[in-house]
Amino acid sequence: MRNPMDLSGRTILVTGASSGIGRETCVVLAELGARLVLVGRRPEELECTRSSLEPGDHRVEPFDLVNLEAIPGWLKSLADAVGPLDDLVHSAGVHFTLPLRATTVRQFDDLMRINVDAAFMLAKGFRQKNVRRSGSSASVVFLSSVMGLIGQAGISAYSASKGALVSMAKSLALELAREGIRVNCVAPGVVRTRMAENAEQVLTAEQYQTIEGLHPLGTGTPRDVAHAIAFLLADTGRWITGTTLVVDGGYTAQ
Repeated sequence: MRNPMDLSGRTILVTGASSGIGRETCVVLAELGARLVLVGRRPEELECTRSSLEPGDHRVEPFDLVNLEAIPGWLKSLADAVGPLDDLVHSAGVHFTLPLRATTVRQFDDLMRINVDAAFMLAKGFRQKNVRRSGSSASVVFLSSVMGLIGQAGISAYSASKGALVSMAKSLALELAREGIRVNCVAPGVVRTRMAENAEQVLTAEQYQTIEGLHPLGTGTPRDVAHAIAFLLADTGRWITGTTLVVDGGYTAQ
């Protein structure tokens, strides 16, 4: 029986591949047979990710996504070097916990630039001729968050960026369906990553325990989210587009 989650022969670009959910996503996709293009700002961390993957022709590609205007051209050059891409996962992201009164315009702009603007430009670059493999279906997955679906004090900028991804995925799904490109989001709850550890440091122990307690199944792991991303990329997600898959241990069920 054929495994509908088999990704053999597919070349998948993953941003934020140097740590956390992005790194674990690469591990899971490689286990399913995919060839990975690992994107991030830190070459040494990307090499660490590559060393943890199943053997394959995986490529480390350092790139800073703040260079928005350069993204389409960079993807063209990348496809010339490695061949056309089949799928794209935008896992790179910025998070900070600050009340409205303390958030500066620069901080807000920097967060939106990576979380939203880069996602838009990656989608724009991905759909270019010869960048994505022609004649086959393709999938784009954005990493959103439950905080893009519900509110929480102190993270208004972050919530705005993740909510924007949800809305953008819906419109891009309609626009790109005719080109055979599906666009979806995965929205995790609190996952035990370095980013979550940083957030924990600015909260009191009581505040963080309260957040943990809001997850009926407990907090998640990067692999929990990586499995959901793989599901949307593979044939298991063939008839899914414009939606947000919530992976939150029951957080939003309350």
